[in-house]
Parts: sequence; structure tokens; C-alpha cells
Amino acid sequence: MPNPIRVLILEDRSNDAELVVHELRRAGFEPDWHRIDTENDFMSHLDSLPDLIVADYGMPQFNAVKALERVRESGLEIPVVIVSGRTGEETAVEAMRHGAGDYLIKDRLSRLGQAVT
Repeated sequence: MPNPIRVLILEDRSNDAELVVHELRRAGFEPDWHRIDTENDFMSHLDSLPDLIVADYGMPQFNAVKALERVRESGLEIPVVIVSGRTGEETAVEAMRHGAGDYLIKDRLSRLGQAVT
């Protein structure tokens, strides 16, 4: 039986959000999810207390680092997994320094289930 999980997906591309959902389902989760791409939407969805936030590292108006800052400022303990098309150790280290639970490259999302578990 799938494990239910409430997921807030900070992503500007709907196809990438659907890939995240697909990988969560493959890993045995049943996500109740919302895709958002603005800071205002992000802040309003934090009130629903998601179990997990999956955030794109780089978006034009709002990004994962800012999302991590907003979660920390709100005092909530919600794990944030960052996904990105960017490669590079420096980018991952910066994300982890800001409090990310994990950092995954978009073309290697098969590890998402392990990161969430």
C-alpha cells in the first residue's frame, strides 16, 4: 500500500513537477501535491504544512535558496529536497549550507525516493 505524503513542488515547469510525482509514486509514495512557482503561492501553501518540499534550484522569480530561507524564518521543520539541472559540487554545497535535506540532479531523479525516505 502506498505511503501518503503531502508535497509542495516549487517548479516553473509542469513536466518537471510531473516527473517528481512519478518518481515518488515509483518509490511507493502516494503524493497529494501542489505545484507553485511564486513566493506568494509558496508562503500561502506553507500553512497547509506539507510533509516535503521539492524545490527547483534556479527559477526566474523565486528559487530553492529563498524557499529554504522562508521555511527557516517561519520556524517550520519541513524537509526540502532541491532538484536542479545544474551540476557542480559548489552548487550542491551551497544548497546544503542553506539547509537542504538533499540535492538531486534532474536527470537522476530515481534517487528521489531514497532521499525522501
